[in-house]
Amino acid sequence: MDIQHNHMKLTASEVSFLWRTYIADSMSICVFTYLLSFIEDSDVKHVVQHAIDLSQQHIDIIHGIFTDEKIPIPDGFSIEKDVNPNAKRLFSDPFCLHYLKMMSKGGLSVYSNVIPNIYREDILSFFSKALKSTVQLNDEVTEILLKKGIQVRPPTIPYPQKVEYVHKQSFLLEGLNKRPLNGIEITNLYSNIQTNQLGAALATAFSQVVKSKKIRNYILRGKDISIKHVKIFSDYLAQQSLPVPVSLEQEITDSPESPFSDKLILFHFSLMNYSGIGNYGMAISESLRSDLAIDFSRLLAEVLKFGEDGINLMIAFEWLEQGPLAVDREEIQRHKE
Repeated sequence: MDIQHNHMKLTASEVSFLWRTYIADSMSICVFTYLLSFIEDSDVKHVVQHAIDLSQQHIDIIHGIFTDEKIPIPDGFSIEKDVNPNAKRLFSDPFCLHYLKMMSKGGLSVYSNVIPNIYREDILSFFSKALKSTVQLNDEVTEILLKKGIQVRPPTIPYPQKVEYVHKQSFLLEGLNKRPLNGIEITNLYSNIQTNQLGAALATAFSQVVKSKKIRNYILRGKDISIKHVKIFSDYLAQQSLPVPVSLEQEITDSPESPFSDKLILFHFSLMNYSGIGNYGMAISESLRSDLAIDFSRLLAEVLKFGEDGINLMIAFEWLEQGPLAVDREEIQRHKE
């Protein structure tokens, strides 16, 4: 990924997105490197190595940009500090595939949000290429999941037979005779069930290996939230006789040895939480049934509160790196008094 730099000053969005990407990719390298140490399936091993290579490319490029701009390099995460190479296997090969599928999905969401806010040519080129390579990674993971028969596809619905228009405002309302879910609503329910299933499985894994009791309690609270949300979303699909994604907790081993530092575990859990916030926000905007929009909205409030508590926990442990900030004019003025 050869990118030519120019001398236009980075905007707030450019430096912030680069900073956030650097930290997230440093975490990904740690996680994927651990996964690669025990994966047996050659197809899974190949695609995880591909993910490591992409993250390392991103780290190297951002490091170069920050060095040129004289911006401090974030600490992020490292294999030396945050990975226990001697830890026993915690995840099965199928789980690694599902995990990589969810991570690539998150990357696609982030990059598609980033690109419209980027203007400097080299930074735009970087994120555009990152989006393209993540699309390719997602395609590769999806192909392997389907080939191995372990990917449950979203539900199918009958093809429309003719063009129709909505004639009653009750189309938007809840009531005793709710209209059937539309395709987009089904997709958002299915997708958020999958995300919460993965979160619950990771919570099971992390809670049995994390050292801090405070973090363990926080993670178990997150698991309870995920299971509750899965139940609510699954009920919507069940009412339409539509299939529901299955749990992934059976893919977690009984190892009590932590492969990661507590800092990485808490950051990872917080990162997934905020990805879920974005997913819920999208689901709210695309839900035309008011009962569904109301449920997503109230559950979003719960996830936001949980995320805030996670940030406070990171601050208490002094693990939260400060991202780029605007100038504090009031602070400057106070020093002048």
